[in-house]
Amino acid sequence: MPAPAYLAQHQTRFLAELQDWLRIPSVSADPKFHADVLRAADYLKARLEEAGAQRVELCPTAGNPIVYGEYFVGDDRPTVLVYGHYDVQPADPYELWTSPPFEPVIKDGKIYARGACDDKGQVYMHVKALEMLLRDESGSGVPCNLKFMFEGEEEIGSNNLEIFVRENRAKIKADVILISDTGMLANDVPSLEVGLRGLSYHEVEVAGPNRDLHSGLYGGAVANPINALCAMIASLHDAHGRVAIPGFYDNVQELSADERAEMALAPFSEAEFKQSIGLPATAGEAGYSTPERTGIRPTLDVNGIWGGYTGEGAKTVIPSQAFAKISMRLVPHQTSAEISALFQKHLVSIAPAGVTVRVRPHHGGEPVVTPTDSAAYRAAVRAMETTFGKRPVPTRGGGSIPIVAMFKAELGLDTVLLGFGLDSDAIHSPNEHYGVFNFLKGIETIPEFLREYAAATRE
Repeated sequence: MPAPAYLAQHQTRFLAELQDWLRIPSVSADPKFHADVLRAADYLKARLEEAGAQRVELCPTAGNPIVYGEYFVGDDRPTVLVYGHYDVQPADPYELWTSPPFEPVIKDGKIYARGACDDKGQVYMHVKALEMLLRDESGSGVPCNLKFMFEGEEEIGSNNLEIFVRENRAKIKADVILISDTGMLANDVPSLEVGLRGLSYHEVEVAGPNRDLHSGLYGGAVANPINALCAMIASLHDAHGRVAIPGFYDNVQELSADERAEMALAPFSEAEFKQSIGLPATAGEAGYSTPERTGIRPTLDVNGIWGGYTGEGAKTVIPSQAFAKISMRLVPHQTSAEISALFQKHLVSIAPAGVTVRVRPHHGGEPVVTPTDSAAYRAAVRAMETTFGKRPVPTRGGGSIPIVAMFKAELGLDTVLLGFGLDSDAIHSPNEHYGVFNFLKGIETIPEFLREYAAATRE
């Protein structure tokens, strides 16, 4: 039967299988979920095999395994390497979920669960797209050679993926990378991300006295690490919303007026944006629109802050330590190494007397801009035109997928970011969800991309 008919007939099963996978709490950041991460990898391996992939295996790394599989058509066909990840973010705070994060439910046309959009739902589109192509009675079959590489450490920095890539260049040799871990503007406004910001992530420790002190006996006479940390953080932005670290903007690529005008053509409602997150106003770097602030400008944000007594009731202490997690999103031509060095130097330099500062870097990644004149990108455009009925809009994404730059550096390959999530899907937040429409539309669109790309390489 034609692929859309097969999809319509089997969509209930596809959704049930995805929900079974979402029930596995594959949280890579928390060691207590390690066994579940491995179960999630086993589940994905089994589903790839059932879909028809060949040479499916769990490739060991120093951390979580990489699920790898292939489908070979012929030497005369191009090869697409599909990347994704099966690990998910922690679900905390659990109490803010309207349904348990690892008990997926479908309501209002959306699948609610941790990992529903990021990235299990989008990975599973590729598994089901392969199944659909192999069972398409029209006889067109699979148009490209396919290689699948799904990792279990993306949410903690992909520490072992680069090693795997370097050691397996021949195994994963391909013509293009295909990733569905991004989003589009709206269900009726398809879009393709052509740029991603980089990342520099750190944990800051401010240490004061050698123990917690009685705030009556010592208050006013010693530096309070929490007070010091708050003052330091407050100084990291100026009155215009710019990051106040010397040298931070030195290498930032400034877009031309024409490029900014082209970006502004993408549909965007400031009112709807504010309403969607329950805020009366937006904020950020002066002189830039909200889409520009989230797509082409670098940022600095505090992701967590703690210290002292936070339990029930009162405990009057001056804490001995205070901590914060701080991330910076980067744009071309900043580098994570450059910004990390500037950040650490600046934090140490602004520490007030009476405390010491320690900055521990976590993971980072480089910003990327993907080409829009390649055969693969044009194939993605035509595929979305076919399934959505309108031409997709090119956009710059605010998030980071550090391995995109790594793939370019190590394999010399460009990436097509064919994502179907929405900004409103609450990834990394309580009540993450993924539209049933988006999941099914992805399964429908991926085969169209493969057909278009195969045709383009034969021209």
